[in-house]
Order: sequence, then structure tokens, then C-alpha cells
Amino acid sequence: MLLLEQFEHLTLHPKNTARLKELVLQLAVQGKLTENWRRHNPDVEPANELLQRIEAEKAQLIKEKKIKREKPLEAILEDEVPFTLPESWDWCKFQSIQVEAQAGLERSKSLQSVSYKYGYFKMNNIGADGRTDLSNIVRVEANEEEVQKYELKIGDFLFNSRNSKELVGKTTVFLGVKESTPVLYNNNIIRVRFASDVDPKFINYWFASPPAYKLKQSLVTATTNVAALYQGQLMSFTVPLPPLAEQEAIVARVEELMQKIEELERQTSERIQLKQHLGTAALQQLTAATDNELEQNWLFLEQHFQTMFDEAANVKKLRETILQLAVQGKLTSTWRNKNSTTEPASELLERIQKQKVKLIKEKKIKKEKPLEPISKDELPYTLPEGWVWCKLGSITNYGTSEKVEPKQADDGLWVLELEDVEKSTSRLLQKIRYSDRNFQSTKSRFFKGDVVYGKLRPYLDKVIVADEDGVCTTEMIPFRGYGDINSYFLRLSLKVPSFIKYANDSTHGMNLPRMGTDKAREAVLALPPLAEQEAIVAKVNQLMQLCDELEQHIQQSKQEAEALMQAVVQEALQVQEEAIV
Repeated sequence: MLLLEQFEHLTLHPKNTARLKELVLQLAVQGKLTENWRRHNPDVEPANELLQRIEAEKAQLIKEKKIKREKPLEAILEDEVPFTLPESWDWCKFQSIQVEAQAGLERSKSLQSVSYKYGYFKMNNIGADGRTDLSNIVRVEANEEEVQKYELKIGDFLFNSRNSKELVGKTTVFLGVKESTPVLYNNNIIRVRFASDVDPKFINYWFASPPAYKLKQSLVTATTNVAALYQGQLMSFTVPLPPLAEQEAIVARVEELMQKIEELERQTSERIQLKQHLGTAALQQLTAATDNELEQNWLFLEQHFQTMFDEAANVKKLRETILQLAVQGKLTSTWRNKNSTTEPASELLERIQKQKVKLIKEKKIKKEKPLEPISKDELPYTLPEGWVWCKLGSITNYGTSEKVEPKQADDGLWVLELEDVEKSTSRLLQKIRYSDRNFQSTKSRFFKGDVVYGKLRPYLDKVIVADEDGVCTTEMIPFRGYGDINSYFLRLSLKVPSFIKYANDSTHGMNLPRMGTDKAREAVLALPPLAEQEAIVAKVNQLMQLCDELEQHIQQSKQEAEALMQAVVQEALQVQEEAIV
């Protein structure tokens, strides 16, 4: 069986765990986990004889007046049988295998407390996986008669009769508690005790299986907030019944596989956490490294890319670290050694100031509000020689874009909205023209080479460089740098986690928080020489391509895991489908 052959490999992918558990239950209740067992035990009493003995047992209990005579059941209809059973099994109605079913003790919330005497088992003590959870059990008071009537015994089957539509019909088997004080149960639970030759754990697995869940959902009676499965519906519920010895073999096999899934799930979780810790530590070491240490640390990282960065979240951190290293000048330390005569950024800044004075004099731009001086507290790290700290407003025309009205647009005009840019990556997802996106409100004009930045939270890391002229929503700000500052360098400066944090901390407004123009202009940036800006952009593009390849590898791995999971599911369902056909 493919499931068992690929079991460990399938559990390497965390998302497979829940599906594997469902599949184990489905195979169990169809008898597919015990095919070999049946071959080695051909002489086991078949289920039809077991049902006859249960019927005789119940007749004796009725005769002894220990239970009441039940209303006869209707025959099982064809649409109540979801699959074909092994030869020694039989379909039966739930009523035919139980000897006692009773709803629990009603106690309002005001009569429940952790300080009362008796444990009070409620629907939230039944896990969705069919297990018992007593970590948050409440307590109630009860008289002797109530305790005798509603006390839970080991092996009691518990059915949740009222809950949400998704959770109603949860079941579990009560396995006892450490304390000696009796545990009672709530009136939203039906307690069932079976005939002596029925294993309640097997019945519990049936009710937790996908086919049974589908049957339960078809019977649910629901109001707005509460869904119910009444005792009469439970009694008519269809159940697959194997011989008793096979019931026990199935329970043992399911417990073994579930334990293995959970152990492998734990190991996978620990492996992922360890890789995340190692990756994070390596990236932190990289950002803190001196120029002399950087090359060695980066070499170590490159050798372990596939190992450390095989989860999308880790690749995201790698991208963030690359950007951080870029604006610290750590990606271009070798470049600086080879280009020591490059004009420093201080001279670039002086040229920009002179350019702005000239433009103001020529009335091409307006005189700006003076920016606050940069304080030492605003400087997060030491810059390489030749770099300077500056403010976004001192090197760009941020907040001065021209406005465009609908009547000024033509059909071929690019109309950019926030939704067109992918969050986190800032990839342009689509380009829509005015002919397909008629706008009625004022827009901001941008030109080829402009940086276009989304100022609205939670889109503060959406930033592109325009490859043609167009207009954008006023929730995006087009701008460009003075002095031929590289727009792609400005773009990555606005993608750095420290800038995104600054932007988030600087937003105002309740419904649609946005970063104001004055706050954005006050943002402190590291400015390298022009030539080094170009070198940084080239290096970042090279490393981001590597990140793209890592993400493609992760996606391919997930697709292969999904294909394997689908093959396992298909094999498991194949016999059932053939039988229906």
C-alpha cells in the first residue's frame, strides 16, 4: 500500500498531517488496514453471527428488565451505505449494537465552578480528533441519585448532540481520570454503552472518519447558531461492523499509525524550528559582521542555502537581510576596495542642494519646509566611508506629484492601483489601461523611472519603479531623486524592514491609516555614491534571483508532495470507486 510505503516521506510536510490522519481512519473503517490480518485469521466469527449474539444479549437484558424494548428499526437503504465492506463485516444500525443511551445532567453556567465537587464533562472536552481533553474541565454539585445516574465509566462512548454545524456529532471514549471523585456529563452529550462484543474505540474511529462525517452532516438539524443530532437520529445511524477480534486489531493499528504520525509531526516541527533558528542566527551574524568577517559568513550561508531556506518564511527573512546588508554597504565592500576614487556621497548631496536652489530660483519647484536635523539617536549603524546619512525629503521630490483629472486621460493611459502590486515582493501583478479602468477621482501622475510608493497601511511595503508614464491612486506617492539618484536604489531603501517599521509607526487615521507626507520626508536614509548605488542594485538583483530560485524549489517540492498525497488518496479510494461503479 502506497500510504505505508511513503508514510515517513509524507509526514515531512506539515500540511499533510491532518489529511494523513483522516486517510488512516478512512482506510481503517473500510477494512483496508487489516487485509493481511484477515488473510492470517480466516476462521474468525463473522459480524452477522456477532450481531445475532448481541441481539440475544439484548433480549436477555429486556427479559431481566435491565433495559427497555426498543422500537423496531427500518432496513438499511442503499444510499445509507457509503462503501462496500469486506466479506466478514456487516452494516448495522447504531441502535442494534448499544444497550444504553442517555443524555446527561443539565446544569446552568451559574451552577458550574472549578471549586465544586464533581467533574462535569462538556462538549469542549471532546476534541475534534475524537480524543478526550480534560485540561479545562469544570465542576458541579450533584445529589447521590444524580451521581449514580450520570457518572461516567471507563469505556463509555460519548456523543455531542448539540454544537456548531461543523462540530456537532463529535465523539470520544471516556478513559477515566486520575482522581477518585466521579465525573458527570452535560446534557449536550449522549452517553452510550455497547453490547459486550463491541469495541467503543472502533465505533469512535468510525464516527471520526470522513465517510461518517459526511453522513452526520446530511442528518444535521440546524438553526442560526446551533446544530443538533438527536438521539433518534443517532440510533438510526449506519455503522460498519467487523468481527470483534478485527475491531481490536483495527484499533491497535490505528493507534500505532496515529502515534507514528504525531511523532513524525513532532520531529518535523522540531526540524523546521531548528532550521529557522539556524537561519535567523546566520542572518543576524551576517548583518553584524565586519567587512573582514562578511565574506566568510556569506560563504557559509551559500553552502547551506538549500538546507536553511527550504521554507517560504525563511526565504522572506533572507530577502529582508539582503536588503539590510545592501543599505549598510556590506554587499559592496569589495567593490569599494576596487573603486576607491569614486566621488563620495557628500559631494553628491552638495550638488543636490545646489540643484534644488536653482530649481526654486527658476520657479520649477517650490521652497520646501525645512527638515529637522538628523540626531545621533536616528543613526542605527556606522556607514562605510564615502556614504552619508540624509532625509528622504532632502534628496527627492516626495509629495510634489502633479494631479490628473479623468477628463485628461486617454484610453492607453496606465492606471495603477494598490491592488496591482503584490504585497511583500512588490511585484507588479497587472497593468490596466484607462480603457478598462475608467476612474472618476483625481489621480497622481508619474513618469518612467519614478518610484511609486504605497503610503496606506497595511501596504507600506508596496513600491515599484515605473517602466512607463501613467497615473496612480492618491494612496500611492510618485517621486524621484535629485542628482540622478538611482530609482532602484531608492526602491530597495524603502523595502528595508527598518523603513517599513518607521512607516508603520508614522501612520495616522483610524479607518485607513496612512503615512503623511511630512513624516515620509523626515525618514532617515543611508546614501552611497552614485556609482555604488548602481553596484548595490546589481548585487541585490543577483541575490533576489537566488531567492526566486529557492522559492521555486520550495514550490516544486510542495507540488511533488501534493502529487504523492493525491496518489495515496486515489489508491485508498480506488476499491471503493470500483465497487460503486
